[in-house]
Amino acid sequence: MNHYFKSNENLEHKKAETEYGFGPVRFSFITDAGVFSKGGVDFATDILLRRLPELSGEVLDLGCGFGCIGIVVAKLYGGNVRVTMSDVNARAVELAAKNAELNGVRAKVVQSDGFGHIPGSFDAVITNPPIHAGKEVIYKLYAEAREHLKLGGRFFAVIQKKHGALSHRQKLEEIFGAANTAVLYSKKGVLIFEIIKN
Repeated sequence: MNHYFKSNENLEHKKAETEYGFGPVRFSFITDAGVFSKGGVDFATDILLRRLPELSGEVLDLGCGFGCIGIVVAKLYGGNVRVTMSDVNARAVELAAKNAELNGVRAKVVQSDGFGHIPGSFDAVITNPPIHAGKEVIYKLYAEAREHLKLGGRFFAVIQKKHGALSHRQKLEEIFGAANTAVLYSKKGVLIFEIIKN
């Protein structure tokens, strides 16, 4: 089985183009086999994007896939944000870079296993985590995200209840502190967490 959370450059290409609307803004994304949600923007990512508060400064789209989150944020907030998109999957990184260009946004795109090749610190880190990679992998990402957030920086994660959102909440509270962990959204079996680094 080929997993989107690994890099498999030998996988046969099945490129397609998908459209996504965010208010009056229209986006076009090229997708491919071997990346997350190759059929288009998945519903949990869409919910996350529509619930994010206004962002500024250094923003990281962690596990960017074909680049939807980072590109939408870069388009919405323009010069107020400096977006980095990262993924372990080489094909995803290539698509994210192409999609940034296709949608007329500037973003740094980095291939990285976790934060291994991501320098600096961020005002916001946003992720729809790779659930099927397993909790050990994801919980490590949470801990690393805390280390790479600036003081007062915010971490956003979207998780479906059927994928263990409640246990993820416990882990996030353990890493960031319960007082710093809030549920931004909880409907339709989806939870969005907003956590502040204090």
